[in-house]
Amino acid sequence: MNPEPPSWQAAHDAAEAAGRDGYFDPGSGLFVMTAGFLRRRGTCCASQCRHCPYHQDPTG
Repeated sequence: MNPEPPSWQAAHDAAEAAGRDGYFDPGSGLFVMTAGFLRRRGTCCASQCRHCPYHQDPTG
């Protein structure tokens, strides 16, 4: 069996499909930037973003 996707996955997917920079996390209410926005920004900010497309090691 496949586990259920996280509750924020649908919000992220909808924001990406609409070309928005982010979405409000349904659990916390915080604004979360999409992978598309982070990719367009061009560099990793080392803030351990949920959707970071750069996969940077936070320890350096």
